[in-house]
Amino acid sequence: MSKINVYTENNVQMIGINRPEKRNAFDLNMYGDIALAYGELNENPDLRCGLLYAEGDHFTGGLDLTEWAPLFSEGRFPDLPAGSIDPLGLDEDNRLKKPVVVAVQGLCYTIGIELILATDIRVASKDTIFSQLEIKRGIYPVGGATVRMIQEIGWGNAMRYLLTADEITADEAYRVGLVQELTKPGSQKDKAMEIATTISKMAPLGVQATLASARLTKSKGDKAAIERLLPDLLPIMKSEDFKEGIQSFIERREANFKGV
Repeated sequence: MSKINVYTENNVQMIGINRPEKRNAFDLNMYGDIALAYGELNENPDLRCGLLYAEGDHFTGGLDLTEWAPLFSEGRFPDLPAGSIDPLGLDEDNRLKKPVVVAVQGLCYTIGIELILATDIRVASKDTIFSQLEIKRGIYPVGGATVRMIQEIGWGNAMRYLLTADEITADEAYRVGLVQELTKPGSQKDKAMEIATTISKMAPLGVQATLASARLTKSKGDKAAIERLLPDLLPIMKSEDFKEGIQSFIERREANFKGV
């Protein structure tokens, strides 16, 4: 039985971490299964947004180190199946082209933080506790935290928690911008679904272009992103969705975008 639940709701691909008896500790198969789910989200035109969540009381207690340590000793990550996309998004040339909203609760340790840092909008229950605690285990974060946490919350805030392994409360995570929404316990998935559904109703070509432009800014800088703004708009201007967007404005109705 897979420890990752994958199903669809209203053009949103739901990806559920499902190993609650082990506090959703990540083994190698779970990593591969999420990568496959991301690959399907990337390629299926009927899927417009992803929602990553977890069953049980905790998002994840972190890596199942007994499985991961041998690979780290070889200086590598697990080999991923064909057609998959690394959920940590470490390869900027092969990132998921569609947005992912994430809902977290309980413990969100190590790979949990790195997974959510690779998503686009983060919703947390007020009972969530974060910690990037690899240095307590004799190693350091290699799944993107040393890069993305600085981008998301700034140097000082990132070093405050990366170099101490201290826990971060949900309120503090919200204050520094690690998460964008806080909810009462048990409501985090509903709020994330509300956001994901809103995204799924927007023009898919526009959403993907927005995401690509923002990521280009992060990876290559402002100048590179600015140079691509109008060139990347041109094919969208020729799309059926642009025509629908204009027509819906004229007719004062909600647009029905097709992604073409």
